[in-house]
Amino acid sequence: MKNPTRLLAQQIRLATLQPATFIAESRTVEVVWTAGAVVVRYDHNTGEYYNEELGVSTSAIDMSRLASGAAPVLNSHGTWSLDDQIGVVERAWLDGNVGRALIRLSGREDVAGIVQDIRDGIIRNISVGYSVQTYEITRDAGNKLPTYRATRWTPMELSFVTVPADAGAATRGAPGANPNTPNASQGTPCEFVSAHARNCEENQMDENDAPNGADTANAAGNGAAPATTTDVATAERAALARAADITALAQRHGMTDKAAEWIRAGSSIEQVRATVLDELAKRDAAAGGSFNRVSAGVDQVEKHRAAAVQALMARQSVVGDDGKVVRVEQGNPFRGLSLVDIARRCLEQAGTRTDGMSRMDLVGRAFTQTSSDFPILLENAMQKTLQAAYAAAADTWSRWCATGSVADFRDHPRYRVGSLQNLQDLTEAGEFRNRPIPDADRSRIRATTKGNIINLSRQAIINDDLGAFLGLATAFGRAARRTIEADVYALLRSNSGNGPTMQDGQPLFHATHNNIGTTQALTVTAVDNARTLMARQTDFTGAEFLDLRPSIWLGPVELGGTARVINDSQFDPDRDNKLQRANMVARIFADIVDTPRLLGSDNRWYAISAPAEAPVFEVAFLDGNDAPYLELENGFDVDGARWKARLDFGVAAIDWRGIVRGQTA
Repeated sequence: MKNPTRLLAQQIRLATLQPATFIAESRTVEVVWTAGAVVVRYDHNTGEYYNEELGVSTSAIDMSRLASGAAPVLNSHGTWSLDDQIGVVERAWLDGNVGRALIRLSGREDVAGIVQDIRDGIIRNISVGYSVQTYEITRDAGNKLPTYRATRWTPMELSFVTVPADAGAATRGAPGANPNTPNASQGTPCEFVSAHARNCEENQMDENDAPNGADTANAAGNGAAPATTTDVATAERAALARAADITALAQRHGMTDKAAEWIRAGSSIEQVRATVLDELAKRDAAAGGSFNRVSAGVDQVEKHRAAAVQALMARQSVVGDDGKVVRVEQGNPFRGLSLVDIARRCLEQAGTRTDGMSRMDLVGRAFTQTSSDFPILLENAMQKTLQAAYAAAADTWSRWCATGSVADFRDHPRYRVGSLQNLQDLTEAGEFRNRPIPDADRSRIRATTKGNIINLSRQAIINDDLGAFLGLATAFGRAARRTIEADVYALLRSNSGNGPTMQDGQPLFHATHNNIGTTQALTVTAVDNARTLMARQTDFTGAEFLDLRPSIWLGPVELGGTARVINDSQFDPDRDNKLQRANMVARIFADIVDTPRLLGSDNRWYAISAPAEAPVFEVAFLDGNDAPYLELENGFDVDGARWKARLDFGVAAIDWRGIVRGQTA
């Protein structure tokens, strides 16, 4: 009986760098490339998970490639160019149940930075690529996963990578596992041997004898006679063929996500073909009967993009909306993929064959092909990273300024508190009276645009440099928040500390506005003086008190501690005999805001009303979009892409009545 054989793509496992063995003069370092650990993998052909165990012995491992001194050391398993090779395996050996190797790194100038990073411990992740020639399969009678023990396998190369190969990662290159598919040349033949059959052969037993091993335990039960080894092997070949046919059919019609489900459900190829035809008919009808190309549904496209974005953000340790570092899920198909791998996946998803493409051409096509998701998922990753960084950045302006919205970039009026005065009685005829509001009692605010361009070159993608765009997106998010902060305080300190010019032609702080306190030390008396000035503010006619009260203290960090003592003390902290006099301004401020953007040498502090009651400063965002966003720039060249990251906002002082400036001597 011939054992089933099918093509199996090269697989990858975590290896261990031994940094203490690095010798600078010879640029050599020792690694452990296998210890025979058991890992869980996924078989795309059968739709089942299995435990893979690598046999570690001279009979199991073909050492010819590593021991020859010609096995390459690669950059991220790259095999497209001679530039991908950054070293060579000098020698390899088995040390008990551990495989070790000594590698020598290149002295080329273009990899000097990589060598230095390895020496400094910055690059420390390494993995081994290997091919399997024979698996010996053992199946347990219980619910345990089957064990695929590699009894003949060949380590092919070692690679330095940004993210190490995950022990639980799925078998790579799954589409090439089916010999009937166009990508079959991407794999190497692997024989699958039943452990029970091998035992029978070694013990000269008749395979038709009732087996006691675990291989056929699942076939027995319910009073039926146990299946023979021949039956098991035949059933396995049939299952593999069915899985391969279903996978090929699903790939051909853009339904790859359904293949595993159909295989696990035991659907026949005829049933799957009928299901596919029904789905195509639905798509054709939805497209008005002119469906020309089968593509993944909207839900699948969104899942595809979301998975890629999650993988990219996790690699860069981006903090998500929940305040935690993004983690990639176990089943994410983009887990561990480089940017070039993701670009290839996007092109293939769009129906483009990538066989024979150089990495430069592949990335260029991924950007310029209209049906490719690559630019979109990169933009989504940057957008999420940018907004997460923006939300996490600290600011103080939002604690004392009002937040508003404008519809365009023109001036928009803002009415001051008390502009309408009190309501009036109706006329003798029962009519409501018109109440004109003078222009001098209106302020205006206008939004402007601020931003930068984030560039991403094909070289950065080929080098798998996530920091080239996610790092910039993070920096821009933080910078956007700082920009608003800087603009607000620059406006407050303008005109030599008197603030911006208001609609009446006077600066924000002016004697006619009655909002400048006496010059004295920051004390209980000074705070109470500010409270009194604010309470006596009137409407624009001067006839009606507004009775505003301070809610926020704002000042330099040098005075913040004193402000907190005054606000939190039960008794007057300025009196020698404190227990004899209560603090008359205790807890008057709901918030104490101190910032280095207000200089202690200016000796100025401010008592401010709550923004919801009497707003003084307003930060207005275009259409209420209070976070920065990205826009793909039209006309980028084929060597990369550019995204405009921008924020549309404006800052204005809209009233003086809700603020009093104090000044220490």
